[in-house]
Amino acid sequence: MFDTAKRQERAVLVSVVSSSQKMEQAEEYLDELSFLALTAGAKVVKRFMQRLQYPNPRTYVGDGKLNEIEAYVKENEIDMLIFDDELSPSQIRNIETTIKCKILDRSNLILDIFANRARTAQAKFQVELAQAQYMLPRLTRMWTHLSKHKGGIGMKGPGETEIETDRRVLRNKITKLKERLDLIDRQNTTRREKRDDKARVTLVGYTNVGKSTILNLLSKSDVLAENKLFATLDSTVRKVVFENVPFLITDTVGFIRKLPHQLIECFKSTLDEIREADILLHVVDVSHTGFEEQIDVVNNTLAEIGVTNKPTVLIFNKIDQLKEPTYDDPFAAEEHAPYIDRLKNTWMAKESAPVIFISATQKMNIDELRKTLVKIVLQQKTA
Repeated sequence: MFDTAKRQERAVLVSVVSSSQKMEQAEEYLDELSFLALTAGAKVVKRFMQRLQYPNPRTYVGDGKLNEIEAYVKENEIDMLIFDDELSPSQIRNIETTIKCKILDRSNLILDIFANRARTAQAKFQVELAQAQYMLPRLTRMWTHLSKHKGGIGMKGPGETEIETDRRVLRNKITKLKERLDLIDRQNTTRREKRDDKARVTLVGYTNVGKSTILNLLSKSDVLAENKLFATLDSTVRKVVFENVPFLITDTVGFIRKLPHQLIECFKSTLDEIREADILLHVVDVSHTGFEEQIDVVNNTLAEIGVTNKPTVLIFNKIDQLKEPTYDDPFAAEEHAPYIDRLKNTWMAKESAPVIFISATQKMNIDELRKTLVKIVLQQKTA
């Protein structure tokens, strides 16, 4: 009997650590890249990190580090290298000249995950458009025979090279995808305009913070909720009624550090659900060590798509997984209130908006969340 199971691709992660960056933060970033690789179906077997003032413009890492990576790839049957930044076409070409394996950058990996997770026609078109826009400037690395010419009616123009033909095909594909998405966008706009005057509440947040779980809990629905990045790509709208107060609640695609600009551009129509929301529920994974940076990423992305000054509830989720930080001084912790209380006091004083600490999976403080939602929806109606 032959084993027909598909072998899991083996991956190596590569990152450049800037002189101002702490190694702990760099490791945390690679943890996220590793989770992205796992979500895409790869097995991470090694990490390479190099401290540089800025990435090498030719090969991202230095020549010595590149040779070290090449030796490891050869000795360990590595299928792909994944870089924690977007590589330029020339960087990809130069790296491939030295290392004979698949080269992916962070943007390419995220686009691949989106492609695998797209379910609706709109999401598939959006991802396909983002991939085509990403590929267009990188086509040169796919061809080494640019001097072959074909001519004739209905074929390539006289003297047109193979790479030029591919660019033309890709540009035509981009144009057609944009036309299809414009049509879907107009249909969605009409559909949103036909909704009644119920308040619109939209869940936003970093990817994998529990937005879909909260939607399921509040609306008693069964939207896909996985412990993987980008489990939700399409906006999901549900009607909810608490204390005879009806409103619409929407789940949206999660944000992430260094989200490819092609995706932000192509998902504009999906992000319209956020723009047109009356109230935002900003969900945060409070158990994540870098949750404050994740809050900043979400706020910056919202600002980038033009969403500012909306009534917002800050929801700190996963309090059941929250761990007390360690102290160098064994007596220091005794001088403080419990960690969860300190967090509450800090953020409630810091934010003018409502702040709630919950666990969606353990259904902790959900009644408080419901009451806060009813209160803010009623305030919005009377505003």
